[in-house]
Amino acid sequence: MHPQQELPKAPIAGVKHLVAVGSGKGGVGKTTVSVNLAIALARMGRKVGLLDADVYGPNVPLMMGTRETPTGHAERIRPIEKYGVRIMSMGFLNPGDKPLVWRGPMLHNIMQQFLRNVEWGELDYLIIDLPPGTGDVALSLIQNALISGAIVVTTPSDVSLEDARKAVNMFVQVRVPILGMVENMSYLIAPGSGERIDVFGQGGGKKTAEQMNIPFLGELALDPDVRIGGDSGHPVTTRAGEDAHATPFLELAKRVDLACGALKQTGPTVTIED
Repeated sequence: MHPQQELPKAPIAGVKHLVAVGSGKGGVGKTTVSVNLAIALARMGRKVGLLDADVYGPNVPLMMGTRETPTGHAERIRPIEKYGVRIMSMGFLNPGDKPLVWRGPMLHNIMQQFLRNVEWGELDYLIIDLPPGTGDVALSLIQNALISGAIVVTTPSDVSLEDARKAVNMFVQVRVPILGMVENMSYLIAPGSGERIDVFGQGGGKKTAEQMNIPFLGELALDPDVRIGGDSGHPVTTRAGEDAHATPFLELAKRVDLACGALKQTGPTVTIED
């Protein structure tokens, strides 16, 4: 298997870094990572946008605590702003429990609209929360936009890691640099005793990153406060001061910020199995 020939890709006007957050499967907390990463970067003083590209299961509006309807001006869409982050999601346009029954070409068109017809303004980062897997929406986005780098989210379990490797390989095939791998739900701290419990195994994300020669961006705990924050629309990274639940995401944001600043155009070398 070899990387595909790179095709010309147009940058998004005003956006310095376009960062895709993906995973090989659902249920690993990819949107939770995307939301808290975006807010953490904004807390660092960066200008940040968040594009919810999971059109079939758009959870960003819920996690960001807003159900506003975007307004338009001169055929342009104005994003919703919350917690210092500019947001666009299909969840704003198709709210509630109504399913979205669209095929590939329609999905491609709406993603292009979200990328290029939204008034993102001047941004240091546009975080793209990709849908799980390696399907049409993810490929359409990363093949038509100049992605600065990708983050792959996994859990320590072997099932999740097997799919995470596929996500890494997909990014490499379309010549997107890999910023690194994040291991979510790495462990649980037992209430009362403070004992660490490795619910889904231990060290799988770091080992896989080392095997594939990509950076390991750290572990994130299986934290009830993180879940409550997302369900309530008040992510843990919105908490003021030195909050223990927010700190891992703030540290992740610092590592991503450094990686984007240092990343060369070719990106890191990745080992792909034939």
